[in-house]
Amino acid sequence: MSYLHDPRAIEAHSREIIAARVGDLGLGRGERAIVTRIIHATGDLDYARLVVIHPRLVETATAALRGGADIITDIEMVRQGISSPLLARGGGRVICAIREKEVIEAAAARGVTRAMAAMEYLAPRMAGAVVAIGNAPTALFRLLELMAAGRAAPAAVIGTPVGFVGAAEAKAALETAGIPFVTVRGTRGGSTVAVAAVNALLHLTWDGEGDH
Repeated sequence: MSYLHDPRAIEAHSREIIAARVGDLGLGRGERAIVTRIIHATGDLDYARLVVIHPRLVETATAALRGGADIITDIEMVRQGISSPLLARGGGRVICAIREKEVIEAAAARGVTRAMAAMEYLAPRMAGAVVAIGNAPTALFRLLELMAAGRAAPAAVIGTPVGFVGAAEAKAALETAGIPFVTVRGTRGGSTVAVAAVNALLHLTWDGEGDH
């Protein structure tokens, strides 16, 4: 049986297939690198028409990461998937509070999701950070409320929560929030998509992949 076994060759060939199927998408090289990585991670070419990227996202997020910004995530699955070695080049860390005792207690006491409580808990640490929400629409809704109230000031938001209850609405709200963002319209998304977008930005920051 003949098949590719070199991981670099597999990735390179995958990118060639994606480029041939979706074209340049009318995007800059940085934005195209993000969309390509998302499609590569999901195996779903439909993301070419669903991903929306703010025009200042690449410039803003890479500058923040180069300057040592932390990445704050809604759940552990997103945190675990992010390339810590690349992030560490700038001195940043990946932070998730979903399992913190204070978060669990606050969520139970108030009858809200742990993801919402985690966003509130981490709000003071968000100044200049990149926030990546891949699972919970409630986390994205609460983040946007905190931002509107002046209680959270991230540099950029990767908002790709998945699902049929609130996900599309939360992502639509992100598009009008006035902050550099990556999102996915509709019900699709998830942790894999958020991780792919963040790792694309980290590669853009440190490896020059897709630089303008």
